[in-house]
Amino acid sequence: MKAALASRRVYDPPTLDRNLDRKGLSVTDSSPYVPPKVWKWDAESGGRFAKINRPVAGATHDKELPVGKHPLQLYSLATPNGVKVTVLLEELLAIGREGAEYDAYLINIAEGDQFGSGFVAINPNSKIPALLDRSTSPPTRVFESGAILLYLAEKFGAFLPEDPSARAECYSWLFWQMGSAPYLGGGFGHFYAYAPEKLEYPINRFAMEVKRQLDVLDRNLAERRFLGGDEYTIADIATFPWYGGLVKGKLYDAGVFLDVESYANVVRWAAEIQERPAVKRGQRVNKAWGPEELRVPERHASSDLD
Repeated sequence: MKAALASRRVYDPPTLDRNLDRKGLSVTDSSPYVPPKVWKWDAESGGRFAKINRPVAGATHDKELPVGKHPLQLYSLATPNGVKVTVLLEELLAIGREGAEYDAYLINIAEGDQFGSGFVAINPNSKIPALLDRSTSPPTRVFESGAILLYLAEKFGAFLPEDPSARAECYSWLFWQMGSAPYLGGGFGHFYAYAPEKLEYPINRFAMEVKRQLDVLDRNLAERRFLGGDEYTIADIATFPWYGGLVKGKLYDAGVFLDVESYANVVRWAAEIQERPAVKRGQRVNKAWGPEELRVPERHASSDLD
């Protein structure tokens, strides 16, 4: 019984202000939760994204997506997963791949844009980013950020090693990121920053896992400039917005709590990537918050970022 009660204890992580206003959401019933025989969706779960979370798929309303003049149509938001794709597109343009010109339209996930019929037609999973390549007949839809990175890297022959062993290493780190980031975002980030109450068990559980992941990266980068070696690839582009953002203090205000500065090799790697002009450009696309000069909610030409 003690263990069950401890898992329900409202928890203030050591670096947080204990006087933080929880807006009336603190625990008043400390009895342990007993799952029902069959779970039913009968109430909002609480937290920052409660109004858009639901246990079913499919469109909730009819809404066609806008279409621009370029072959590549991107529907996204400047979250870490969205930034992966805009950074790669800007990197491709920077090395002269003119066919990588694109239109980027904002998908406001807080307003439920991802549940519109047009978006669901491209991504039945209703998650950003989603890409439509109209240079093919019929047009090619691509969803899931890792799949989009692979599709674009193969299409334009860049940021993907040609040597089979090096390519396999790139694939391994790319899919490491795809498998690991949910523990950072949906696990640690949710319970540390977004859940309606701070509970000790899930925060400790996911903090431990995120620190283990940072150690995996740090040990690899102790011997390599980039994740796969000397070559900057889509593995770095995929991993940087999440783990680079974390060590640079851009995610969840958790840098001190996780002692991110102790992962010196990750910090060094992130600092180098952050200085790339295409990275700075890609980070601004589909961004609708923060300083006005950094916001580019829609992007239809390179000049939109100048």
